[in-house]
Amino acid sequence: MGVSRRQIHCRQGNALTYAERVPNKYRVVQWTTGNVGKSSLRAIVDNPQLELVGCYAWSPDKAGRDAGELCGIAPLGVVASNDADELLALDPDCVVYNPMWIDVDELVRILSAGVNVVTTASFITGHNLGAGRDRILEACERGRSTIFGSGVSPGFAELLAIVSAMVCDRVDKVTVHEAADTTFYDSPATERPVGFGRPIDHPELQAMTAKGTAIFAEAVRLVADALGVELDDVRCVAEYARTTADLDLGSWTIPAGCVAGVHASWRGVLGGKTVVEIDVRWRKGQALDPDWKIDQDGWVIQIDGQPTVTTKVGFLPPPYFQAETIADFMVLGHIMTAMPTIHAIPAVVAAAPGIVTYNDLPLTLPRGVVPAS
Repeated sequence: MGVSRRQIHCRQGNALTYAERVPNKYRVVQWTTGNVGKSSLRAIVDNPQLELVGCYAWSPDKAGRDAGELCGIAPLGVVASNDADELLALDPDCVVYNPMWIDVDELVRILSAGVNVVTTASFITGHNLGAGRDRILEACERGRSTIFGSGVSPGFAELLAIVSAMVCDRVDKVTVHEAADTTFYDSPATERPVGFGRPIDHPELQAMTAKGTAIFAEAVRLVADALGVELDDVRCVAEYARTTADLDLGSWTIPAGCVAGVHASWRGVLGGKTVVEIDVRWRKGQALDPDWKIDQDGWVIQIDGQPTVTTKVGFLPPPYFQAETIADFMVLGHIMTAMPTIHAIPAVVAAAPGIVTYNDLPLTLPRGVVPAS
């Protein structure tokens, strides 16, 4: 194994070469084994750059079981634990943090121990956390550690927008359009807070959507920072569509007349004009009013400027992908969410302590993903 971050910072006054700073293999702890966490762990195990040394599972029924078993693969000889101190004592280079919601206390504990974090848990810049962001920064300073957040959207989609703007000598506006039919995405814990299932005339819908999609505000600021501008304001404007028939989604039902379509637009304003916009349109079911059309799940990125650049991003399963159910197909989305952070591990381990974004890191590279045979 190469030199860990804690070893680097203990060697005060000694100049280290790049080879000394970067491990030959990065020791990784997987934190949680939910949908994204399972895809993350499988990717870690398959990547020759990475070594899975531990796995955190908060639920008692998962603790003590083999991490491979928890993720539907062969046993790995790595036993899941719900003892954070035990896992941090393994001296990992990085924790891959994939819970549904961020826990500031947990992150402070990890970062204070000198362990870097990459996360998909709705974290880009941390500004939505208020005082929690200050606590995270203090923990990074104490542990000389680094945290980076991404995902497919927000995260990777904004990176594509930044790259798309690199051919322009003038940029008037950057827009990221996301459209998806989420009928088979059965996650009331994340969808109810956005407004799904609420009466179409609910007085708090706008505030609810703004709070539930607030991570996109961080993504707007990420793009603005890449453009070198400080925004005057970042605001959310939303509109809704209702289902005209009861909509059975598996674990819950949206009654007729309630929200089954959410269109949220996060706008970064400078000098009275929107210069960055992240626009998401999600629909459920076939009885939507108005009947928003989703021609293709994915993203359209447009740079209005000189020249105007349009980038379209979609995704399909490869021919060898085995999908017997909709849940199997959803695994592709989990993979796409997990991988931007996995690929960032080497850059994050080598980065200066603190909160970092794509604007602070070198280009993160998809190393270790080409099969050997």
